[in-house]
Amino acid sequence: MSGIEDPGDDLSVTPPKRWATGMPAVTHALEYSLEQTSVRRTALTLLNINQAKGFDCPGCAWPEPAPGKRHRNEYCENGAKHIADEATTRRVTADFFRRHSIAELDGKSDYWLNQQGRLTEPMVKRPGAQHYEPIGWDEALGLLARELRGLDSPDEALFYTSGRLNNEAAFLLQLFARALGTNNLPDCSNMCHESSGSALQETLGIGKGSVSLDDIHQADLVFVVGQNPGTNHPRMLTALEETKRGGGRVVAVNPLPEAGLIRFKHPQKARGIIGRGTAIADRFLQIRPGGDLALFQALNRLLLEAEDAAPGSVLDHTFIDTHTTGFTDFAEHARKTAWDDVLAATGLTREEIEDVHDLVLRSEKIIVCWAMGLTQHKHGVPTIREVVNFLLLRGNIGRPGAGVCPVRGHSNVQGDRTMGIWERMPQSFLDALGREFGFTAPSRHGLDSVDAIRAMRDGRAKLFLGVAGNFVRATPDSRVAEEAMRNCRLTAHISTKLNRSHTVCGETALILPTLGRSDRDIQATGEQFVTVEDSMSEVHASRGRLAPASPHLLSEVAIISRLARRTLGDTPDIPWEEFEADYGTVRDRIARVVPGFEDFNARVAGPGGFRLPNPVNQGVFRTPSGKAVFTCNEFTMPHVPEGHLLLQTLRSHDQWNTVPYAMNDRYRGIHSARRVVLVNPDDLTALGLADRDLVDLVTVWHDGVARRAEDFRVVAYPTPRGSAASYYPETNVLVPLDSVADISNTPTSKAVLVRLEPAGARPGTADGTEPSWDA
Repeated sequence: MSGIEDPGDDLSVTPPKRWATGMPAVTHALEYSLEQTSVRRTALTLLNINQAKGFDCPGCAWPEPAPGKRHRNEYCENGAKHIADEATTRRVTADFFRRHSIAELDGKSDYWLNQQGRLTEPMVKRPGAQHYEPIGWDEALGLLARELRGLDSPDEALFYTSGRLNNEAAFLLQLFARALGTNNLPDCSNMCHESSGSALQETLGIGKGSVSLDDIHQADLVFVVGQNPGTNHPRMLTALEETKRGGGRVVAVNPLPEAGLIRFKHPQKARGIIGRGTAIADRFLQIRPGGDLALFQALNRLLLEAEDAAPGSVLDHTFIDTHTTGFTDFAEHARKTAWDDVLAATGLTREEIEDVHDLVLRSEKIIVCWAMGLTQHKHGVPTIREVVNFLLLRGNIGRPGAGVCPVRGHSNVQGDRTMGIWERMPQSFLDALGREFGFTAPSRHGLDSVDAIRAMRDGRAKLFLGVAGNFVRATPDSRVAEEAMRNCRLTAHISTKLNRSHTVCGETALILPTLGRSDRDIQATGEQFVTVEDSMSEVHASRGRLAPASPHLLSEVAIISRLARRTLGDTPDIPWEEFEADYGTVRDRIARVVPGFEDFNARVAGPGGFRLPNPVNQGVFRTPSGKAVFTCNEFTMPHVPEGHLLLQTLRSHDQWNTVPYAMNDRYRGIHSARRVVLVNPDDLTALGLADRDLVDLVTVWHDGVARRAEDFRVVAYPTPRGSAASYYPETNVLVPLDSVADISNTPTSKAVLVRLEPAGARPGTADGTEPSWDA
C-alpha cells in the first residue's frame, strides 16, 4: 500500500459548525469504511460493535446502555472509523519492509504510516541494520526473553500499555512484570487522567468516577468541563440529549466553542435527520485555559454566601457533618476568593458566573464531567479537588443523578488500571497477587511515562516493551522522547498497525503483530473472549467476529504468556500455558486477586456483564479519616508574558489519539491541513500577524532550550484572548518533559507558553530578555 500519497497541507477554511453528527457523520463513517474494506466486512463490524454478543469499540470508553435499551447501531462516527481502520484489508508484509528503510519510514507522516494497513508477521531490526526483516515467533520471543534476563536489574525494563489492552492481557502483563521484579508499568493514563486519580483518591478514597449512565440521564444539571464530546466521545451527546429531554440542563465550560455542545442531531432519530436536533448547552462559559480552578472557587464562594443569606436552605449540612471532614478550614479559605483574581483567570464576567450559580441553586442533582482540559495543567489536581468541594457542599456525591465523572478517552484505560497496570499499586493489591501466585511482589514504586523517558534518556532503562499504543507520539517533548527511545538496547512493540514508534528504534527492535479487538481469537480450548471496563465501571465481554488479518498473528494474551514463560521459566510457578489456552482461567485468578471481581466468569457471562461496586455510592470513603475530604486549594492561574500565547494541544475530528484518519477538522472548519494554529483575531492584530500567515511556534523552558514546531498557518478563530490551539502530536515537541502537573506528573499539554515567529526566522535562544516559563 505504499502507493498511498502522503498528503501535505493545502489549507482551506470554512465557518465552524453550529451542530454535530446528523447524516454527514453517517456518510463520512461509511465512506471511510468502504475505503478500508468491503461492504460485507463493513456490515459485519458495524452490526457487532458494542453489542452484547459482539466486540467492544476499541475507541473511547463511554458506556453502552443496558442490552434491552441498546440501539442496533450503537456506535458513533469516530467509532465506526476506528473499527474500519482495524478491519482494513490493507496489509503490511515483509516485502513492504524490504522496500522501505527505517529512515524512509521515519520521514513519513502519521497518516501515511497508519494507512499502510495491518501488520502481518513478526519483524526485527538487528544492530546496525537499516531495514526490518522477518523473524519467527520463537526466535523473537527468545531474543526478547534473553535481553530481559540479561539486564543488571529488572528495573532497567519498562512495560508500557495503552487503553486498547483488554483486562486479561493487562492482568498477565502486570503479573509478568512483578514476577520479574519491577513495578515499571507506565501507561497512557499517566499522560491523561492521572490528575483525576490523584485528586479523587485524596478526596473521595477512590481514583475513578462515581456515576452511571442512568445518573447522567437523571441529573438536573451537568457540567461538561474541558472536553469536546462531539469529537472525542460522541455517544456522550446521546446521554446529554436524554438529560435535556428529562428536564435537566447542561453547562459547557471550554476555551473553544464545540459544535456538539451547541446542538446535536441524533443520527438514529428522525429529529436528528430531518429536524433541528437538540440544543445541548444551556450556558457556554468560554473560559481561558487554566481558569477552571478559579471558576469553581468562585462558585463555592457564592454557595457559602447564599447559605449565609438563607441559613439551612443551600448547603447539605447533614451530609457535610456526617460524611466529610475539613469543611471549616475550607469555608474560611473559600470566602477569601477574590473576584479580581477570578475574572482575570477565567476571562468571564461576574454576571456569567452568577448566572450559572443561579442554575446551581435551582438544581438538586448535579454531575461534573471533565477531561484533559482540567487534568493537563500544572494545577490540574487542585482544580479537580475544587470540583469535589463544589459537589460536597450540596451533597452531590454518592446519590442518584449526582457525582464525579472523569470521562476516559480510551476503551479500557480504566480496566488496565483496575487490573494492576500502575507503577504505584497499593500494597494490598501486591500482597494479594503474591499470595495467589507464590512470590513476593516488589513494593518500591516504579516509573510512570514521564519518568520512563527520563530513565531511557539517562541510560537507567535499557529495554522498552510497548503493548498497543504509540509511545513516542503520545508523549511530550517529542525530540527528547525519540532520543530516549533510540538510547535503549532493545525496543519491542506489540501492535496491530504501523506507527511512528516502530521507526524510532533501539539498538535492536522488534515488531510483534497481534490480533485486533474485532478479530476472532481461537486458542487450544476453543474460541475465546476478553473483557473490558468502561468509563463508568461496567465490565463486559468482547468477542471478535472477523478472520484475523494474518495466520501469523498471536493474541496479546498469547504473546505475554509465551514471553513470560520463556523469561521466567517455572519460578515462580505460574501456569502461563494454561492461561494462553483458556482465558477463563485468567479470569478465575483475577477473581481471587482484584476486589469486585468475585465469580468473574459467571457474572460477565450475563447480558451486558456487571458493574463494579463503588464504595462512594455506598457512603464509604476510603480515606484516612473514613470521610470525604474538603480541601483548601491556593488560587493560581497561568501567566502569559507580552507577545506570547498560551497554547492548548488538541485533536482534530478526523483523528483518534495520535493517528489522523484524514487531514480535516470538519466541525472547526479546518480542511486539508493539520499544521495550523487557531488564534483570536485581536491577538493576531496585536502580534502584527495576518490570517494564514506562515509561522513557527516556539517555546523556551527554563532549561534555555528553544523548542520549535515549524511551518504552521495561523487561522483567525474564536479562541479566548491570549490563548491558541493546535493539533497534537505535531505540537507535542513544544511540551517540555519537565513541565508537569504537581502531584500527578501529567504533562501540561493544555498550557504551553509559545510565541509565534515568521517561518524561517533564525531559531531563538534564551537570554536575559527571553521569557522562559514554568507552566
